[in-house]
Parts: sequence; C-alpha cells; structure tokens
Amino acid sequence: MPLNVWILVAAQAFAMCTAPFIVFIGSLQGRLLAPSPEFATLPVGLVVVGTVLAIKPATWLMERIGRKPVMLLGALMGVAAGLTGAASSWSGSFTLLCAAAVIGGTGLAVVHQYRFAAMESVAPEMAGSAAARVLLGGLIAAWLGPEVALIGEGGEGDAPFMTGWLGLAVIQATAILVLAVGYQGRRERVRETVHGGAGGRPLAEILRQPLVWAAISSAAVGYAVMSFIMTATPLSMTELGGHELTDAKRVIQIHILAMYLPSLISGWLTRTIGLPVMMGAGLLAYGTCIALAASGISLHHYLVALILLGIGWNFLFVGGTTLLPRGYHDAERFRVQGLNDLVVFGSQATAALSAGAVLSTLAWSGLLMVAVPFLVLHALLMLVWLTRKPASEQPS
Repeated sequence: MPLNVWILVAAQAFAMCTAPFIVFIGSLQGRLLAPSPEFATLPVGLVVVGTVLAIKPATWLMERIGRKPVMLLGALMGVAAGLTGAASSWSGSFTLLCAAAVIGGTGLAVVHQYRFAAMESVAPEMAGSAAARVLLGGLIAAWLGPEVALIGEGGEGDAPFMTGWLGLAVIQATAILVLAVGYQGRRERVRETVHGGAGGRPLAEILRQPLVWAAISSAAVGYAVMSFIMTATPLSMTELGGHELTDAKRVIQIHILAMYLPSLISGWLTRTIGLPVMMGAGLLAYGTCIALAASGISLHHYLVALILLGIGWNFLFVGGTTLLPRGYHDAERFRVQGLNDLVVFGSQATAALSAGAVLSTLAWSGLLMVAVPFLVLHALLMLVWLTRKPASEQPS
C-alpha cells in the first residue's frame, strides 16, 4: 500500500472518533440537559442527520477544489464540534449539545469519503484492499472515542464531560495535522475535469446499470440492517432479555471488533473469491444472524448474532464500495460517490431512528423480521446484475 493509504488510515483513526464519542456520551449528557427524558437520545440521532445533510455539499466541493481541502475542512468541523460540545457542558445548554452533534456529523460526511480517496491512490485491482485498510482506522476510533469522552469524568462539577469534548477537539486537530502534512491529493485531475468540461454521462444513464444498484444496495442494506439491529440490541438485552448493562456493553464492543477486524482480509477476499461470492457471504452472515437472534435471548444468542452482524456488514460494505467504481468514469466519480453515500447514510439514519419504535411495537423477534425484506431486495438486485453482466463492466 502506498503512503497515501496509510495516511488516510491514521487520519480516519482520529477524525472518525466523533462518531463513537457522541454515541457513547450523547445520551448520557442528553439525559442531564434535555428538557424531558424522551429527548435524551436526540443528540445521537442528530449525528447521522448532520452526516446525511453534508454528503452532497462535501462531494460537490471535492469535485471543484479537490479532496484535500475538503478533508481539512471536515476535520475542522470536528474541532468546532468539540468546542461547541464543551460550551454546552459549560453553559448547561441542550441546544448547544444538539448543535455539536450536527456539526460533528457534517465532519463525518467527509470522513466517509476517505475510502474513495484511498481507492484512487492504488491500482484498480488493489481498490478493495485500500478501502478495507482505511476501515481499520475505524477500529482505533471505536476504542479511542469513548476513552477521550471519559477524560476528567468525575472531576468537572457543574460542567460534566467538558474536558472530554475539549479532548475531542484536540484529536480532530491531530487529524488536520496528519492530512496537511501527509496526504497527497489529485487536484490537477480535478481541475482538468471541471474546467475542461469533461463532466461524464448524465446521472440517469449511469443509474441504468444494474451494477451500480447492486453496489449501492450492498452498502446501503449492509449499513441499514446493521444499524437497525445494533441500535436495538442493548435495549433488547436489558429490558427483554434481563441481562446486565455490562453484558450489553461487552456484546456491542465485540460487535464493533467484528465489524472492522475482517478488513485485514476482506480486500484480499475481493481479489481471491470475487465480489459476488463475498457479497453473498455477507448476506449469508446476516441471514444466520437473524435466525440465531430470533431463536433465543441468552447472552450467547446475542453475542454470536452480533459477531455475525459485524462480519456481514464488513463484507457487504467493502464489497459494495469496491464494486461501485466499475460503474462510472473518473469524471463522474464525485456525483456517483455522493449519491451512494446519501443513500447509504440516509438508510442508516432511518434505521437508527426507527429501531426503538419498532422494538417497542413489534418486540425483538418482530424487529428482526422487518430486516428480512431488505436482504431479499439486495439479493434480487445482485441477481439482476449477475444475469445482465456485460463482458466488460469497467468504463473505458
């Protein structure tokens, strides 16, 4: 892997910290500051809302000024989120806490583009490995974010978590330094595309390719189903299964490990067994996860199901990300990547925000069954792609 990819891995490890930081701390601080208990989890949901709202502006800017300036801007938004969160702790303002979550989400929209930047830094046959390597940075962020959140916990008096928020700002500033010094962008290619008028095909024509829909659905269904089940798991374990909160925490931690550790081999798998088999394995892991989770509520049922959920997410997300560039020309990449992430993270937001209501209405087994039609939909889109697969899918 070239240095550019490892720079992006390091930058992701720092810049992605906003997500686990707010997921961990948002509801705790929200419970302290919210005007009523039902709003306590609102900051966690607003992170995803901020991400969805910022995807199109971020890719639009990247197409015009290049990836690196926008990456630096995204990390700067992370710094702003940390400072705004610290201000919310200092003033006891729930509104500022929500604002910090939205600002942090806008920075994460840029971080999600790192995998495409990594793929552009390597030969086409190594694209899957490059995308998978960048995801490994998320494994570090998943551990680092909650650790930073607890800095100074217990010694802040009337401003709980303020030191943690300031720590997040420092972490994001470190990401700025890593990107500014290490990342080498492709600004000259961007100038040629924009000013030369080589904008590529209309989006409607690009979307007529079954390959593009198979790629988008792989990442979108992978993210939505994972987020849907993961979000409901702690509540299901503690309120329906009667397990301790520490057990739920352990299951989620192991689930996150299962999401990112396969990145050590998933890029290699894209080259050895091929994308259709890898994506099919992801669907199989999801199907087995649902069957196992629906069969019992013991700790081991939850644990093994969430491990399979993490592995399935990795295979579907890496598979879809690797497949997508085969459906567009270089000049079209920002539009297609922006649409892809809008669908992916819009689906994630819908799934995460609806999981609690679905669980309370349909219970755990009903929630699991709701996910099944989406897996079937992706399987059908893959079937259409494979049966209509042309001799060469990569645009010239």
